[in-house]
Amino acid sequence: MQKNDIVTAEIEDIGVNGEGIGKIDGYTLFIKDAVIGDVVEAKIMKAKKSYGYARLMKILRPSPDRVSPKCPYARKCGGCQIQEMEYGKQLEFKAGKVRGNLERIGGFPGDLLDRVTEPVIGMETPFGYRNKAQFPFGTDRDGEPVTGFYAGRTHDIIANTDCALGVPVNREILEIILAFMKEYGIRSYDEKTGKGLLRHVLIRYGFATKEIMVCLIVNGSRIPHADELIRRLRLIEGMTSIAMSPNTRQTNVIMGDSYQVLWGQGFITDCIGDVRYQISPLSFYQVNPVQTERLYGTALEYADLKGGETVWDLYCGIGTISLFLARKAGKVYGVEIIPQAIEDAKRNAEINGIENAEFFVGKAEQVLPEYYEAYAREHGGETAHADVIVVDPPRKGCDEALLRTIADMGPDKVVYVSCDSQTLARDLKYLCGEGYELKKVRPVDMFPETVHVETVVLLGRKKVDEEIVYAYEDYEPKDSEYLNGTKGSATYREIKEWVKSQHGLSVSSLYIAQVKEKCGLEKRENFNLGEDGHRVPTCPPEKEEAILAAFRHFNMI
Repeated sequence: MQKNDIVTAEIEDIGVNGEGIGKIDGYTLFIKDAVIGDVVEAKIMKAKKSYGYARLMKILRPSPDRVSPKCPYARKCGGCQIQEMEYGKQLEFKAGKVRGNLERIGGFPGDLLDRVTEPVIGMETPFGYRNKAQFPFGTDRDGEPVTGFYAGRTHDIIANTDCALGVPVNREILEIILAFMKEYGIRSYDEKTGKGLLRHVLIRYGFATKEIMVCLIVNGSRIPHADELIRRLRLIEGMTSIAMSPNTRQTNVIMGDSYQVLWGQGFITDCIGDVRYQISPLSFYQVNPVQTERLYGTALEYADLKGGETVWDLYCGIGTISLFLARKAGKVYGVEIIPQAIEDAKRNAEINGIENAEFFVGKAEQVLPEYYEAYAREHGGETAHADVIVVDPPRKGCDEALLRTIADMGPDKVVYVSCDSQTLARDLKYLCGEGYELKKVRPVDMFPETVHVETVVLLGRKKVDEEIVYAYEDYEPKDSEYLNGTKGSATYREIKEWVKSQHGLSVSSLYIAQVKEKCGLEKRENFNLGEDGHRVPTCPPEKEEAILAAFRHFNMI
């Protein structure tokens, strides 16, 4: 294949950015705006050895699943990658995307996925669902201010005040701001020069409360004639909060580090189920409230709380999942890196009368391991325990240190809420190598008309169906050095790290506990019993010898 070649291709799949994927004699082409089932004529724009990128020239035979887009800017705008695909087919594609990543990256066999995967949760009306929108400001060819969304893979603004995914009031707000800018000569921010005032506007809408927030992101410290803009915005029914966030850095990051209230209060309120949340300009809050309730409802169903459980909610944001779970749990601990989000979480717990939720500021991959180590030091080597751990990480997934600590704590259940099925599959592979197994998988379409999909997964500790007979025998260490001095100590993590470095073996907390009991170092009731009384595997001889060597190294025996 060469650049500028005109080719005919049938579209078989969709790429991560929404491009149609076609193959010609084994050569893969990525073709924007093509959907599965299309037969298209395309012009090759960039040719690599085994793949290339092509421009759609003509649809020779449209897919039976092709539909007319609701938005006239669907092709130009980078927001809706698959709006021209029938919604049922979108759901099929997203379910297949999750399954494909679990098979390819996670290594999970198809027959297992057949058993554990539940149908994707879609929407009845896949438009007008976003409660949050961030619109950039720019300048058109005539020098007039415009707003809309960026074209795909560019920062060129497609002027549009009526996004099909947003709420109708967005249009009214944007037209008021644009009229104000024209009347008072307020310039849009220019990324190239770093000049101009208005960069973005953030709009939040409470689906349950009808409350509206407008936050203007500015390249400066004040908005000229702000009182007049506030007066006009206040006329909109439901307007609750008008704020400004200074951001003078030359960066692609939208929000500044802080905000100030220009009028009203610094938050709006919304509900998920019967839990109320206060949402500030800097708060993370799911953008699709209808599907969020279904997403969190699935997470709660998978956790299967009975009322006395200890639950950790990692990457908790403003406590959306934490407070959802706290109604059914004994104690919930939430962890989030953003201080403002934790303040919001504490306030949300207070306004809902929830007293069994506690929140920590910090990186989950640091807070939980530090808690685990501190607990072991303070409790003579005993490991901290959680009945359920819920993780809802960013797109990059979980840090390995966090995954290792989760496995060390040995919760009965891990509920993983993911916005990226690739990193999800990677993390599940790790946890399933540490004594867990896949129990349930359910995709949830939080972002109709786009390629993105959320997934809720339930992991449980592995069971052994067959009865294992334990043979206990007295053990006398060959090395009697321990008789000559005070016994030492080491945490489970220290033992694991030493065994890994010296013997190249991975050992679980369960195996260490089994060997500790043999040596009379620790006595735990029912540590050899899994969920529902099923026997769990005994420590293999090779790993037992390595653990004993670690005990001798740390002067524990």
